Amino acid sequence: MRKPYPNRYGKPILARVDTDIFLKTYFSHCLKCTFCCDACCSHGVDTAFDEVRRIENYAGALEEYTSVFREHWFTGTSLEDDDFPGRGNTRTGTNHKGCIFLNPKGRGCMIHSFCLENTIDYHDLKPMVSCLFPVTFGEGLLLPATEVDDKTLLCLGKGSSLYAGARGELQYYFGQELISELDALEALSLADSIP
Repeated sequence: MRKPYPNRYGKPILARVDTDIFLKTYFSHCLKCTFCCDACCSHGVDTAFDEVRRIENYAGALEEYTSVFREHWFTGTSLEDDDFPGRGNTRTGTNHKGCIFLNPKGRGCMIHSFCLENTIDYHDLKPMVSCLFPVTFGEGLLLPATEVDDKTLLCLGKGSSLYAGARGELQYYFGQELISELDALEALSLADSIP
């Protein structure tokens, strides 16, 4: 890319892009999905230290809303990682269904629905890695999530590009200037992929 693009929280900083995000596709209409049963949430999600603190600010209300005690929310394993706001991350805990915040009586993320029902911007509490999925970041690179490359994402090849699905979230976290550059790179990548 022409320049580095910092996240609104300072980290991560994107400087390169894997063009597979423009070429690989998936079924991006999660609320209309009838086949995956939230399989992409089966392992929990990386959560920045800063995000953990913001989630814990709502601990009482979230415990009541989710019926999950806070001591089960995260694995307790901490990893120092300069790509994350707060310079590290942990991971959400899991249960028999998947991520501890996955709705046990239906579909979707309970952090997301808690925010919507309480007029809180979901970006304030929901982990960024979850919001950006199925794209992710690492060492300055914007790239497909591991589940795309190892083909465990059940809805691969069924809709829009990874980039199209994550475009709005990328704009929120990194701004319009990044989106303008990615849009241009997408056009070049698509033109180059035509036989």
